[in-house]
Amino acid sequence: MSITLSSSTDAMSPVHTPSRATRLIALGYGIVAYLVFMGTFLYAIGFVSSAVVPKSINTGPASSWSTALLIDLVLMSIFALQHSGMARSGFKTLFARFALAAVERSTFVLLASLSLILLFWQWRPLPAMVWHIEGAVFAGAATVGGVIGWLIVLYSTFLISHFELFGLNQVITLFLGRLAAPIKFKTPGLYRLIRHPIYLGFIIAFWSTPLMSVGQLLFASVTTAYIFVGIWLEERDLVALFGDEYRKYRQRVAMLLPGLF
Repeated sequence: MSITLSSSTDAMSPVHTPSRATRLIALGYGIVAYLVFMGTFLYAIGFVSSAVVPKSINTGPASSWSTALLIDLVLMSIFALQHSGMARSGFKTLFARFALAAVERSTFVLLASLSLILLFWQWRPLPAMVWHIEGAVFAGAATVGGVIGWLIVLYSTFLISHFELFGLNQVITLFLGRLAAPIKFKTPGLYRLIRHPIYLGFIIAFWSTPLMSVGQLLFASVTTAYIFVGIWLEERDLVALFGDEYRKYRQRVAMLLPGLF
């Protein structure tokens, strides 16, 4: 995901809030959702790079290629539908009618994490090799490229507002009984060069590997295609939210590659 907006907390603005017990439950819920996300994110690094974790993209129960392909596509579709559906403004409006708006982001983060956990658990490997870089220098470069991709993802979340992006700011603000400031458009750091550094980091992380199996190629290809769909959906929402300010930003700043694309 790549979000170039931020809303900070106005620590001086008290508002009417739910009961303390409700606020405490929301805070606990947000913390749990964040911790589940962080564990899932760290596991994802090992899953994609086939390192450290007990089950990676290249391990798991053996299946026929057709069965494995079907299961893996269904698993990725579950994540894509959950992620895209809950990210839309229409869902957020509907959610706020039935639950505290402050926990909407935490709920999104928690369900996205659970859909990824399901993918890790049920993923079927397709172990045939597409490429295998054997030279130490080139293999090392591919591995380092993957690490750089994950670092770009994490760094870019902090450029905007990491704890807001993953729901903690919202539940802390609610717990303190303060009013969140209006959403502001900002383009710090990498966002001055490209509009979607988080997405770029994921693409680099998924494709930079010295050992590419058919299963990993499937994962990288489908997620990359989904990223472009996600960019289209997200930018439509950002134009609706920020209007000409975002249109001008989109005209002068490349999507993923500075000066090119």
